Amino acid sequence: MSTEHQGQKDSNIVGKQQPNGSHGEMNAHDTETAPDQKPIKASHGITAVVGLIVVLIVLGALGILPRQHAQTVLAERTNELAAPSVIAIAPKPGDPIQELTLPGNVTSYTDSPVYARTSGYLTHWYFDIGAKVKQGALLAEIASPEVDQQLSQAEADLNTAQANANNARIQADRYKGLVASNAVSQQDTDTFVNQASSTAAQVKSAEANVNRLKQLTAFEKVYAPFDGVITARSVDIGQLIDSGAGKELFHMQAVQTLRVYTNLPGVFSGSVKRGEMIQLTFAEHPGQIFSGKLVRTSDAIDPASRTLLVEIDVDNHNGQLLAGTLAQVHFKVNPVGSVFVIPVSALVFRSEGLRVGTVKDGIAHLNPVTIGQDDGRTVQIITGLDKSDQIIQDPPDSLIDGEKVHVLTPQEVQTAQGGK
Repeated sequence: MSTEHQGQKDSNIVGKQQPNGSHGEMNAHDTETAPDQKPIKASHGITAVVGLIVVLIVLGALGILPRQHAQTVLAERTNELAAPSVIAIAPKPGDPIQELTLPGNVTSYTDSPVYARTSGYLTHWYFDIGAKVKQGALLAEIASPEVDQQLSQAEADLNTAQANANNARIQADRYKGLVASNAVSQQDTDTFVNQASSTAAQVKSAEANVNRLKQLTAFEKVYAPFDGVITARSVDIGQLIDSGAGKELFHMQAVQTLRVYTNLPGVFSGSVKRGEMIQLTFAEHPGQIFSGKLVRTSDAIDPASRTLLVEIDVDNHNGQLLAGTLAQVHFKVNPVGSVFVIPVSALVFRSEGLRVGTVKDGIAHLNPVTIGQDDGRTVQIITGLDKSDQIIQDPPDSLIDGEKVHVLTPQEVQTAQGGK
């Protein structure tokens, strides 16, 4: 081999070993001479990208999972802290109930507003609030000139109808006599007879209209519908009065006999009967005992409150008692079921009725109850509780049925009281 060929071979070798050099840069011819180098580099690049993705996923998982766990723990801790802390106590058994005292609503025997039946201006009123009136007493007068003029017109129309009817009757009688001698035709006779019947009907119509207007003019005077007392007067002299129930003129109540309504627990419905005398007391009359007669019941237990509506009538001819007051109704009842005594502070007053909060497995429940005797410090529970119930003492006003609560242990209670 010559020296020239040996030098060319060495330069080719050096060019292949230094791809970044000016003389060793690979061209298309060099690529074609080494077809297996490109797939090797592509596979290495894919592997590196996949590895990088796996690393990113692992690093992301390692960052996300702890955050999710921390959020879960935080939510659970927040719920635990949000649950109200309560003290649970067991109800104490009470003595069987022999007498049951319930609140009763005192109402008048009859309560009615008085409205105007005709329109006009009020010219005078005769009784004010507190006045005792008899049935038929004149309460007020209304001036209604339009109705008066309508009555005059109706009376004139009645006179005209009567005159026409009288003339038609005379003509009909005359033709009935002449038709027998064939002096007039039967057709003319029938015409006058029918005319007489028609005018007679017009007279009746006019009479009805006159009577209607007379009644309207009679309503210009307002009378008391029953014996009672005036409890409200809503109009004064000169005011425009519209007929109907838009605005009442007076309000009346019959207070000679008062009705007392109370709701008796359904478990004691068999202990009362119609006609028996019931004792009542009133805060306005301390030390006095009044008697009333149990006159009727609803004869059905209210499914919402499980009580029986009872009406007791009380004689009030002396006017000593007032409608709208609150009475304490004392029933003699037969002992039924178990009675429990709980603190008054355990009662929960809701719009749907009286409730007592209980707790079971950390969940609060609001039980509808019926109370018996109440001495101001403790109260008897007739229905709604069981001896196994745990009563929530001093329940928060925001307590919801089904809410999760934290029941304080005796140590926590002692610690809390010591802190106070």
